[in-house]
Amino acid sequence: MTKTISTTPPPRRFLGEDFQLTTWELLQPFYENLVNRSLENVEALRQFFADRSELESYLSENFAWRYINMTCDTTDKEVKAHFDQFVTDIQPQLAEYDDILNKKTLDSPFLQELLASGEYADAFFITVRNMQKATEIFRNENIALFTEIQNLSSQYQGTVGVMTVEIDGQTKTLQQAGVYLENADRAVREMAYRKVQERRLQDREKLDDIFNQLRDLRHQIALNAGFDNFRDYTFASLKRFDYTPQDCFDFHTAVQQSIVPVLNQLAQERKATLGLDTLRPWDKSVDIKGRPALKPFNGGADLLNKTIACFNRLDPFLGQCLSLMKEMGRLDLESRIGKAPGGYNYPLEETGFPFIFMNASSLMRDVITLLHEGGHAVHSIVTKDLPLNTFRNFPSEVAELASMSMELITMDYWDVYFDNEEELKRAKIQHLEDIISTLPWVATVDKFQHWIYENPTHTVAERTQAWTQIYESFTDSLTDWSGLEAYKASMWHRQLHIFELPFYYIEYGIAQLGAIGVWKNYKENPQKGLQAYLDALALGYTKPMSEIYTTAHIPFDFSQAHIASLMQFVQAELALLKS
Repeated sequence: MTKTISTTPPPRRFLGEDFQLTTWELLQPFYENLVNRSLENVEALRQFFADRSELESYLSENFAWRYINMTCDTTDKEVKAHFDQFVTDIQPQLAEYDDILNKKTLDSPFLQELLASGEYADAFFITVRNMQKATEIFRNENIALFTEIQNLSSQYQGTVGVMTVEIDGQTKTLQQAGVYLENADRAVREMAYRKVQERRLQDREKLDDIFNQLRDLRHQIALNAGFDNFRDYTFASLKRFDYTPQDCFDFHTAVQQSIVPVLNQLAQERKATLGLDTLRPWDKSVDIKGRPALKPFNGGADLLNKTIACFNRLDPFLGQCLSLMKEMGRLDLESRIGKAPGGYNYPLEETGFPFIFMNASSLMRDVITLLHEGGHAVHSIVTKDLPLNTFRNFPSEVAELASMSMELITMDYWDVYFDNEEELKRAKIQHLEDIISTLPWVATVDKFQHWIYENPTHTVAERTQAWTQIYESFTDSLTDWSGLEAYKASMWHRQLHIFELPFYYIEYGIAQLGAIGVWKNYKENPQKGLQAYLDALALGYTKPMSEIYTTAHIPFDFSQAHIASLMQFVQAELALLKS
């Protein structure tokens, strides 16, 4: 795919090039303009959509930078205050105006004419469908509750962002300490594992308290909107038109039946090859042949340069995407004290080029993270010129298809990270085994969240028991947790999605299945498989989700039969690598 990428953002015709958001009072006249505007024909309605999109794109990017800056340094009080100002003073006003503008749009007598004509008729249909759902569930009394939730999410970030341990006389972030879990010396692995888990336990009560407040606020939001529980509310708010909670339960069952037995096989192989009497949690990441941990890069700059080279070899357009982001300073890759945990690609709606945030610490999983977020970044860039922000805001099941597929279709070029064939094979084996374990973890997190919000008055003890039972049903039965029960019981605290992005997790499972399908297509015909993948990404959200998957030449299917067939394909690829 050869394409020149423009770095020039579209002109601000509605806001004006010089507008800067400092107070709500400066912003409000633009919303009042939209509220009071006469929509006398279909062209006026189109312009109304365009101006609203420009305004929302600006605000999305303004908020994005406040969030990015806060997560890059959770200890900076000025940055935190700048973020809080948006959450407290701007966001509540936006929610109310969004509802007013949605209703104005839906009441327009020219809406049906808009939906029946033009290049983006399907895209407008999807946008309007989403507006209708948002209008159905909007309640004024929930605005303040969402502000409280945002503040509690910031408390979670601040709590986990400063967690450190002392190893070898040095202060390490928990991500940096994770390097030691790949050490060939079992005593070193156990030491690091226990230090990390003990540090997490220090804030167990605080994190449980934060989550109790989040649960209660979310349940109240659901009740206010007329739902029995927050799960049902969230399915509506996430616009999940393509599947139901029952489909999620079926996914859980399929994973338990098709993949957990594979986990047991891999655990048995690990235990036997390592020559262990018992397999312990600190034995799960080390190389089973006792080789040193893979070291695919040396520092964030090296990781980025190698990944750009990897993308270039897959397709020069993909390398160009990351190279431009590098030039624009749109990446913060290395782990450090005070930085929030995790990783993300944050779309920047106005300028079009996203920001990649992660916590690299020289592990192979950091390579996977950058490939993953790089897939998101490409998705952002190939859709940045779609005319409306709603066309660019694709559902998570599509977003994660972009990122997870990139992890797999780049595998032929991972030699940029490794000097010898043995290490390259190790990296591929490690990643494919991680994919096998990803689906059970997705099922664990998703099923746990269903339980949480179906049982909104539960106690901490009941929640702990539920987590433990659910986790044990999706993991191997060989790992010995004796004496480590407290660590297992609070493992979910590390999953930020449960705190900050409730029910955003099943998407990873759906998209992982799709990504395996994209990889299978790529292996069968690289040019055709890659083009279908990029064609699907370029659609943004201008077509229904099922049509986007069809464009990628993969089924939107997470049945047991489909999961089993994909696992057979992955296991066959693993067998070739191990032969």
